[in-house]
Amino acid sequence: MAIRTTEAAVQGIIEVDSAIALDPFIEGASALVDDIAAAEGAPSATRLELIERYLSAHFYTLRDPRPVSERAGPVSQTFQSKVDLGFNSSHYGQMAISLDNTGLLTSASKGKVAGGVVWLSDGV
Repeated sequence: MAIRTTEAAVQGIIEVDSAIALDPFIEGASALVDDIAAAEGAPSATRLELIERYLSAHFYTLRDPRPVSERAGPVSQTFQSKVDLGFNSSHYGQMAISLDNTGLLTSASKGKVAGGVVWLSDGV
């Protein structure tokens, strides 16, 4: 597994809780980006790093959802969410999809077969 991004790069696009380690999110993103890097017509190294950075942020939002609005009294908080599956459920995942010219992340979000592997199957 070739890790392309850094904690600092991920923190540059998403505010993170210092008590939550980013390593697991970066490692998960890296594993997917390795598949993209091995695909025919793979993106440049720069684009692969960006995809990994945005996927890391996407995975982080699954653990720590982004607030859209907060109020102090009486206390209220609304979280950013989109009713969707896969990478389309966050702005970060959508950005990663837009950077991936191989189409693997799009296929993954739809539960399609990519490279002989069923990615994130939704059971249909």
